[in-house]
Amino acid sequence: MSERPNPLAALLKRQQRRQELRLARALHPIEWLDATRVRVDGRELINFASNDYLGLAADPELGAAFAAAAARRGGSGASPLICGYTKAHEALAGELATWLGYERVLLFSSGYQCALAVIPALIGRGALCLMDRLCHACLIDGARLSGAKLLRYRHLDLGHAETLLAGRPQQPALIVSDAVFSMDGDEAPLAELAALAARERALLLVDDAHGLGVLGPEGRGSVAEAGLAPHAVPLLMDTFGKSFGLAGAFLAGPAELIEALLSEARGLIYSTAPPPAHAEALRVALALVREGEARRQKLRGLIERFRALAAAWSIPLLPSRTPIQPVLLGDAERALAVSSRLQAMGFLVPAIRPPTVPAGTARLRVSLSAAHEEAEVEALATALAEVLAEGTKPA
Repeated sequence: MSERPNPLAALLKRQQRRQELRLARALHPIEWLDATRVRVDGRELINFASNDYLGLAADPELGAAFAAAAARRGGSGASPLICGYTKAHEALAGELATWLGYERVLLFSSGYQCALAVIPALIGRGALCLMDRLCHACLIDGARLSGAKLLRYRHLDLGHAETLLAGRPQQPALIVSDAVFSMDGDEAPLAELAALAARERALLLVDDAHGLGVLGPEGRGSVAEAGLAPHAVPLLMDTFGKSFGLAGAFLAGPAELIEALLSEARGLIYSTAPPPAHAEALRVALALVREGEARRQKLRGLIERFRALAAAWSIPLLPSRTPIQPVLLGDAERALAVSSRLQAMGFLVPAIRPPTVPAGTARLRVSLSAAHEEAEVEALATALAEVLAEGTKPA
């Protein structure tokens, strides 16, 4: 009789292989010093790794609102459908819906939870999920969990998407895309996606995690900037962990669909609700985002300055007008070496490696914030040009 395989041994073998390839992941605790400076392993660094695009995570008004609300009530104590959904949650959802022009908003504890709860409630076996190849992992995992047939079209290639849809005309279809892609910083053609969905009678879900707060009037995001009405993008997913400076997520959509999800979105039904203090702080964050045009203008200026310096010094940036500015290096070990060299020079810039990005496209992910000063951005560009000119090799 053969011996049963040990799953722990298999896991450890995979980890050993990742370590050999320099692809193993690790936690690196940091200490925040202010909006853009952190301390890591005793060294003070300028942080270019955060998704805090508007600098709200360190805003005193936001912190004060969170502290005051937490003093009244710390935790939620139950799932939303039992007694975890409070007046604070209701107010936040209503304010978001009004701001974005959607009928209703449903709140979640994280973007990952939102995707894993919503997509399987929308589609199942016998249905089709069509998705851009570079969509975020949470969207891919939500589609896999649903049991629907997952087809991934070439990045931003709507001709390929249309071909894949046309080959399955009898299947219910959900089209899913990021609006701004988290590792490339480029953007989906939302108007064309909406037109494709309308032609093919497919449902469209857009995740605008990296566009909300940064793009569009009042920071309403990619859909608003594209001039699309809610009926063109009926399902809008967003997170609070980027421009809002906090955590959590929401889905905006038609009232009847949101109502139905209350009975079918298992990730919502069986999870503890976010604390009411969190909802109260998010209401303050929403007001700051809406009034944050000066922050957005400053951020746009920093992006333009960084890209101008990169062009002057032949730093290999991917095309992006967003705060996500990827420096394409290709080799994973080289990306780690350049990141390590920058850290020694006082900058925290993460190396992004497979499987987060495709093989051969390892990069540095420079993330800019309105909290940065122009001198900090210029210093990073100067250091980056110097390190790349050295031809930094893996250790």
